Amino acid sequence: MMATAPVRFLSGSLFHRDLKARVQAYFDDAGRELHGGWAIRRKTAILVAWLAASYALALFAPVGPLLAALLTISIGLAMAGIGFGVMHDANHGSYAKGPRLNSAMGFSMDLLGASSHVWRHKHNILHHTYTNIAGFDTDIEASTMLRLAPSQQWLPFHRFQHLYIWILYAVFPLKWWFLDDTRELASGKIGAHRFAAPRGWALFSAVGGKVAFVTWAFVVPLVLHPTWKLVPLWLLGVATLGVVTSVVFQLAHCVGRAGFPEAGAGGEMQAGWAEHQVATTVDFARGSRVLAWYLGGLNFQIEHHLFPRICHVHYPAVSAIVEETCADHGIAYSAEPTLWNALAGNLGWLREMGRGPGRAAVEIFRAAA
Repeated sequence: MMATAPVRFLSGSLFHRDLKARVQAYFDDAGRELHGGWAIRRKTAILVAWLAASYALALFAPVGPLLAALLTISIGLAMAGIGFGVMHDANHGSYAKGPRLNSAMGFSMDLLGASSHVWRHKHNILHHTYTNIAGFDTDIEASTMLRLAPSQQWLPFHRFQHLYIWILYAVFPLKWWFLDDTRELASGKIGAHRFAAPRGWALFSAVGGKVAFVTWAFVVPLVLHPTWKLVPLWLLGVATLGVVTSVVFQLAHCVGRAGFPEAGAGGEMQAGWAEHQVATTVDFARGSRVLAWYLGGLNFQIEHHLFPRICHVHYPAVSAIVEETCADHGIAYSAEPTLWNALAGNLGWLREMGRGPGRAAVEIFRAAA
């Protein structure tokens, strides 16, 4: 099992108890279930049909270069959509009431190239517990090529990170599929953090998922089409998937309005866990039903971090409860009005971090504690 990290949040949070009671009352009053029900199953069918249709047309229809490129972009967008709206909930256990269906839908991640076994440790445990804490949240420990937190080392080339980050985004899926997963599955370590290496069925699923993905994404196209035609399309598809997924996961945490707290000498944090999640996370474009549908509620990241076992289809309603409760307890609740505001905030943060620790005017920790 993963070793317990030496970080301790303040206990006895009145805010957290009140918030949980209010949200539970919302579900109890109307007899609602925490999982997604038919809403998320209908979405799953649409997203899978989108991917299957794009793939079949690109592979088997007599299409020209332009249409082939558009279909490849469509494949990348559909893969991202399945990751946002199906895989993410399933691996948090919020897709369905039963663990078997959650496990089956969570395996969609393996079929899309990445290990769900590693993801559950890296994302569910490290990122969700230690959000924006350097050294613990592996989402902000992406690479020495990037400086995403004030406490991280600054290197001269970071001043250009807001420009070259797009190249890193574009190749990120290849690194994730074939380097990160392989190293982490083999070593049983995510960065400096150990986790239970897969055995038995878990190991078979991890390897089988990789084989299935490589087969449909690379082997089958190679059998049907010449390599010289496929290489630029593969690169386009990978870049589409990489840019879309990377940007979306950056917008909630790597922005100037998000806090980047540091633990004290003994590992003590200055706030409770729930207050920490609100302080380190920013929602965006909460009024866009289209974005909320496609992103699987990832524009409601505050709600997701506080209630990861609630399906994203409920987040628009839950967000009103969270915002009201934050106001009642004097806790700042941050939300950007549009996607473009969130993008601008992320690019501004990358530029700020690229200027170096001596010049960056950074608010290290903002929490109403």
